[in-house]
Amino acid sequence: MRNETRGTVELTLAMVLSGTLGIFVVESGASAFNVVFFRCLFGALALGAYSLARGYFTGHGFTPKKLGLAALGGVFIVFNWVFLFEAYEAVSISFATVVYHTQPFFLVLLGAVLFRERITAAKFGWLAVAFAGLVLVSGVRPGDTASLKGLGLALGAAVLYALSTVVTKRITGVRPHLIALVQVLVGLPLLLPFADFGAAAGLGAGWGWLAGLGLIHTGLMYVLMYSAYAKLPTAKIAVLAFTYPAVAMVADWAVYGHHIGLVQALGVPLIVLAGLKVTLPATRTAPAPADAPAPRTAGRAPAAASPAATRSA
Repeated sequence: MRNETRGTVELTLAMVLSGTLGIFVVESGASAFNVVFFRCLFGALALGAYSLARGYFTGHGFTPKKLGLAALGGVFIVFNWVFLFEAYEAVSISFATVVYHTQPFFLVLLGAVLFRERITAAKFGWLAVAFAGLVLVSGVRPGDTASLKGLGLALGAAVLYALSTVVTKRITGVRPHLIALVQVLVGLPLLLPFADFGAAAGLGAGWGWLAGLGLIHTGLMYVLMYSAYAKLPTAKIAVLAFTYPAVAMVADWAVYGHHIGLVQALGVPLIVLAGLKVTLPATRTAPAPADAPAPRTAGRAPAAASPAATRSA
């Protein structure tokens, strides 16, 4: 029980940190491409140092095929971040975060399309509930260009994360910290042509926020999550994962005064409930936060296994 209590504290703290990610992105004042590039840079330093200190590079378990899959998953993860951070600029953090949490349903649909996995009538029903919740949350009206753009970007980010999960779930025998390290390293050459170093040079205090995204939200947060997965049952992980959107919505309101309307708020519990119903029956192991590079699929990791829905940025 003591071990589970520690895991609960670790995962709760990780989700609280994840909920503040949008604030760091906005406060940095950098473009989405610059934010992701430097998140990858500082995140690689943090994860690399941690992995080196723990001796994870010895017997790492990578083969050329596994390394290629990790890199492909990294492509999807990196552009998932770009889309999500662009969504923060088009709409509020709260709006983008809630829409982003439709990932479990794209994962189910991808499983059906790519692997011919059967979608039960119950899952179809919960997908319909989630769609109804999405319609309520979006509150988008014809001609509302900004909201339509934000909605599309957040949905695009959710699809990209689901694709990363599908790819990364095929990797076994490699610690999730090393998979995450490969994926952020992939982001450096991938985003180099899009990074604006001239604009970055004038960020001033923004550099502190960018460093925080890499060291806190990509280094510390992942370490806490991966440690917690080994100690907690799936049901508790699935429930605690929703701490992230709750904190993100509170932080968005507290810092920027943004909040979703009453009608939009009615859609939030529909998405949350449908997400839990789709996630829990689909896996016997821990679902990872959406922002994380599908750690549960890395065989040597404590919480390795199926491509269940995931939720964090």
